[in-house]
Amino acid sequence: MSEQPFSFSIETEVTPAHYDELTKYIFDNYLTPRANAKHFTNLNRALEDGINVIRFTALDPEGKWQINATVNVNKTIEVTMQPSNASVPKTVLELIKEDLIIAIQYFEEAVRRSTLYFTWVEGKPVVVEKSPLRRARIIERILFGNILFLFVLMIAVSLVLFVFLEVTLGPDIGIYVAALVLVIGQVFLVIFGDKLVGSLADWSVTEKNPTVQILQYNLSPQQLAQFRENFPRDKLLQIKKDIYDQTLAVGKPIQCETASDVMSKYGLECQQEKMGTKRINVYQLVKNATEKFNLPMPKVGISNTMVANAAASGPSPRRGVVIITTGLLVQLEENEILTVLGHELSHLKSRDPLVLLGLVTSEYLFRIFVLLRYFADFFSSIFGFIYVFGILGLIYFVAKFFEARADLESAIKIQKPRVLAGALRKIGFRRLQIERSSAVRVQDWITWNPHPPTYFRVARLENMGDTVPSVKHTLLRSAKECIQGFVRAF
Repeated sequence: MSEQPFSFSIETEVTPAHYDELTKYIFDNYLTPRANAKHFTNLNRALEDGINVIRFTALDPEGKWQINATVNVNKTIEVTMQPSNASVPKTVLELIKEDLIIAIQYFEEAVRRSTLYFTWVEGKPVVVEKSPLRRARIIERILFGNILFLFVLMIAVSLVLFVFLEVTLGPDIGIYVAALVLVIGQVFLVIFGDKLVGSLADWSVTEKNPTVQILQYNLSPQQLAQFRENFPRDKLLQIKKDIYDQTLAVGKPIQCETASDVMSKYGLECQQEKMGTKRINVYQLVKNATEKFNLPMPKVGISNTMVANAAASGPSPRRGVVIITTGLLVQLEENEILTVLGHELSHLKSRDPLVLLGLVTSEYLFRIFVLLRYFADFFSSIFGFIYVFGILGLIYFVAKFFEARADLESAIKIQKPRVLAGALRKIGFRRLQIERSSAVRVQDWITWNPHPPTYFRVARLENMGDTVPSVKHTLLRSAKECIQGFVRAF
């Protein structure tokens, strides 16, 4: 490790009204506990030239080195860490960086709970925001969660169907009918996957209407609760329409000067330091990503929910659809959104849903027509349950190869691996903190989750550097690195 400064920046979504609170949160919840544990010293928090500044020194337990750090809290949080000598491990610098990002994400999450969000697609009908507390629709939870679970769910349904058909049609006919229903159902899911995922969209984004506008206005938790009590869903829709009519509809930007009349009508005194706005040309972002992958332009939709996610589906790239949530647009910067789109387009390009369908269906048919037929005694015992749980665990482990490949191909095509790592840190900050336990790391590799552990994905992308050369067999390389990561977890 050199003695060169280790610097990085973190974009924060909070408005200027919260910069002082954010500074205090980092100081009280991250730095002070570590100072009490003798890991940090020289803690200082001050206002310098109108900017909140934190300074601290990280200490080596053996006294061989120290790190002097400065954190400037603004819209872009600038962090500089100066190692005292070349013996400072890079892992320590990376750990402090990750700790700061996690602390900021916890604060932003708390602020989001008391923030009003209004989103518009220019030129499209006004749609009211979905409550973050509502129960997500089943299709939304499944498709935004992972489509592999949907395939496994289909198998469970077919088993129930088999029991029913065995009684009504007899075992010989019932098993064939149940298997046929399964195959037809899963083929239907893949062929019409673009329609299913597309149903999550509240707006379509097109070349004619490419832009998403987001307004966030910070309130206290008490103010927000009172506001929601006074203004139910239909009233919120009217507020959105009124703001739209006073601003975007007449070519004016959304800011306090243009929105204050509407907000004051509903009991809100517009204060610029509490307001944040974002204007994102989503269509152009998707187009940029598809050009990198040499794919046709898919349909693009926005799901107006604050859950940060994105999904791409379709039986082929020409029938592709990409859905992005408002939450993802709020939490990530444009370059981070671009890398996430690269990940999703990799799935679309490689037809991963179709491959996973073939994998799951083949195992199911093999189990029903071979194992159950010729090894019925085996499956009537506890070993049958062990097999089912084991084989599904193996399928999910193999699915991790495809997710790792999507990360790799995004890094190769978009050439921003560290930006994608930053996006994953923001979205998965809770998992990153939990996965510092070695037991959890092992568990995350073997549980029914198609994604590799977040710590593995972030470290892998960070280690790629700034330029990623082309890889001939991206799936094979990703499979190899997943297996190596799994072994190292023990």
